[in-house]
Amino acid sequence: MRQTRQWASRPGAVQRQIFGQIIDRAAGTAFGRDHGFSEIRTHADYVRQVPIRDYEDLKPYVERVVQGEANVLWPGKPAYFAKTSGTTSGTKYIPITADSIPNHINSARNALLSYVHETGNASFLDGGLIFLSGSPELDEIAGIKTGRLSGIVNHHVPGYLRTNQKPAYATNIIEDWEEKLERIIDETLHEDMTLISGIPPWVQMYFDRITARTGKKIKDVFPNFSMFVYGGVNFEPYRAKLFESIGKKIDAIETYPASEGFIAYQDSQQAEGLLLLLNSGIFFEFIPAEEYFAERPRRLTIEEVELGKNYAVIINSNAGLWGYSIGDTVKFVSKDPYRLLVTGRIKHFISAFGEHVIGEEVEKAMKAACARFPETELVEFTVAPQVTPREGLPYHEWLIEFANAPADLPAFREELDNQMRSLNVYYDDLITGSILQKLVITPLKRSAFIEYMKSQGKLGGQNKVPRLSNDRKIADDVNRFVA
Repeated sequence: MRQTRQWASRPGAVQRQIFGQIIDRAAGTAFGRDHGFSEIRTHADYVRQVPIRDYEDLKPYVERVVQGEANVLWPGKPAYFAKTSGTTSGTKYIPITADSIPNHINSARNALLSYVHETGNASFLDGGLIFLSGSPELDEIAGIKTGRLSGIVNHHVPGYLRTNQKPAYATNIIEDWEEKLERIIDETLHEDMTLISGIPPWVQMYFDRITARTGKKIKDVFPNFSMFVYGGVNFEPYRAKLFESIGKKIDAIETYPASEGFIAYQDSQQAEGLLLLLNSGIFFEFIPAEEYFAERPRRLTIEEVELGKNYAVIINSNAGLWGYSIGDTVKFVSKDPYRLLVTGRIKHFISAFGEHVIGEEVEKAMKAACARFPETELVEFTVAPQVTPREGLPYHEWLIEFANAPADLPAFREELDNQMRSLNVYYDDLITGSILQKLVITPLKRSAFIEYMKSQGKLGGQNKVPRLSNDRKIADDVNRFVA
């Protein structure tokens, strides 16, 4: 924590130091030569010479690495490829280098140590620890070990945690998520589980299966369960249902890991937001969200960001990613230290009529509506525009799987719509101007999203349902499961 305070109190200096280090190290690589790294002295130089890229733009360089070439994006060859499924790119191979591995491993460790330091509570490390993750079984491409990020990280769990770690390797490599979940339950049901980690919807599935087997709340199955670690999605839509399943409130730590790098973690149970990891081999840039699709968007350093504004995250790292857009948007809630909230995906929005509704807005609206109807429990939801309805005006369709539906669904719909109108002035104008009708709620049957994800081959692990989209692809698929 002393080390953390030292770098967190010098954000600009620490980021400039990392910028200089990674530019120097990569100057002799193919990418560094192509982009004149040896002549770069300032961030302004860098902006002139290195454009913003997504995976598709970086792919020609990655393909050279995949074919066995060394010194392409970073000196030598990557230690691993983190394999992810992109929505437009098919399979993506994100390099993880010997230099960038500590970013993934130490950040997860430090999230736990920050909690221990602040609360004095370390007892959750004494019992069984479970990390609901992808398979740790790795393939090889051009001599480079390849697999899911969570599976790769599994190989680097520190020895002092590994003795308590569940599930066993043989269980963890089962590819079929439902079969794997049943085996995990077999292994953990009679253990003293104290820490459970995973993406909330899949942890919820684990809890539901345990309750179905035992007829008990999770607190009665695992009386010493006291720490939930999660990341990958906004926790708020899942919070009420998850804690209801547990049967008591427990502490939680939010993390913000990505295949491209571990970005931030919750360093305090009192302060809002996640601590941005400015000293971990990543030089960050931030593009104001409204400028992202402009020809020459501003690329701000950490010292130039403002509180309360949405930014797209760009990373430059010792994994060999340069001007790389990870696709997420964040909003800063503190500058001392720099803490942020993840607000959505830059390409996940609804703007069929110019309203530009983003993930943060639909999640805030849902949270507020559920607060007004406290009996409501959610499993999952997604939102899409309906531009050509059979009758009446177009609308936003909210496809919702309730664990417990609101007692008065029409009143809940009214509240949800009012919340959206208060959060997005353009949406409000479209309703007022009779361009759109009020949102429509389509309740889905139980396990609708599990069935949908299964049909897409994306059940379990680190996969998650997009919160909203500007087309009907997901909505039309999910509509098969209308209640």
